[in-house]
Amino acid sequence: MTTDAGERIRTLLPGLIALRHELHAHPETAFEEYRTAARVAEELERCGLEVHTGLAGTGVVGTLRGGAGGRAIGLRADMDALDLEEAGGLPYTSTRPGKMHACGHDGHTTMLLGAARCLAASPEFDGVVHFIFQPAEENVAGGRRMVEEGLFERFPVEAVFGMHNMPGLELGRMGVRSGPVMASADFFELTLTGLGGHGAYPHKARDPILAAAHIITAWQGIVSRQVDPIESAVISVTRIHGGHTTNVIPERVTLAGTTRAFKTEIQDLIEQSMRQLAEGIAAAHGLGARLGYERRYPSTVNSEREANLALEAMLATVGPDNVRTDLPPTMGAEDFGWMLRARPGAYVVIGNGTDGRALHNPGYDFNDAAIPTGVAYWVNLVRHLLPAGGKPEG
Repeated sequence: MTTDAGERIRTLLPGLIALRHELHAHPETAFEEYRTAARVAEELERCGLEVHTGLAGTGVVGTLRGGAGGRAIGLRADMDALDLEEAGGLPYTSTRPGKMHACGHDGHTTMLLGAARCLAASPEFDGVVHFIFQPAEENVAGGRRMVEEGLFERFPVEAVFGMHNMPGLELGRMGVRSGPVMASADFFELTLTGLGGHGAYPHKARDPILAAAHIITAWQGIVSRQVDPIESAVISVTRIHGGHTTNVIPERVTLAGTTRAFKTEIQDLIEQSMRQLAEGIAAAHGLGARLGYERRYPSTVNSEREANLALEAMLATVGPDNVRTDLPPTMGAEDFGWMLRARPGAYVVIGNGTDGRALHNPGYDFNDAAIPTGVAYWVNLVRHLLPAGGKPEG
């Protein structure tokens, strides 16, 4: 980072913090980020970028050109909040009941806007940067919708990069690894239909609750006995619903939850085995079974070259003592995986501090002290990948 860029970030910081607080106070959830998208577009236009709106409903893409080069990269930030009641206590706490920025997307948006400001003021790079502001990362895969609606056809890039804040990692530190970073996230709902009856005469009924218990136990055997122990997989039943009183065997029970894996073949195994076991056990109990299974997020997998390029930008930003390359993959999921399926790239983490606050917690708040590091990383990454008058390093 050059001295002038560092000084520019310090000058911008009070305004960026104010913007982050504004976004935090006005959270919007999936595909409802109208105010947020308008503010993003306003900030990009103020910087002189080409601004494109409406992709995936509320997505925004800002385009900045430097020099005469035609090579292009994409930088992505997510904008949406969560359906969660904020604990309160902040001067900029959520003004919208039941919605809050509990995952730091307000910080992600702010850091990428800060980078756009810095690079627009001093476009010391040779190529094209597309700043991608994505809606609906939480639960409904807005990244998939952006890709399906032609994100990379309208804005061609050779690589795409993302970043997420990481509670528990010290401020001023960053992390990257090649290969799997986050798991896939599939979601399922099983409906078991039997014959309701009196709780005192179970032999006259076909009990879906008993079958559900057998199915849940059997599903756990998929991970312990069918998946290679060297691989990673999770099957979690997170919702069970059936019955409405204490002396009636219900006619219907539903089970729902999520599965996680890093490899497509493990996803295939899990889905196929869950279906076979559910249908077989249901049939043995005289029940009907219907399994809905949705592959919503693929695994997030960093390509080796782009992970190394991101590493070089990190080293220039925080120095070798503050870069982690040993962070293990996580079974959490991220719809940035859809973008990495379409283009090579890297998803990195930035420290949010060690105060114990966790993501998706009603007391969570993005740490403003991480903003300068995040902005500097984005600027260094662009100048590293698209150096003025030269080829990318690494």
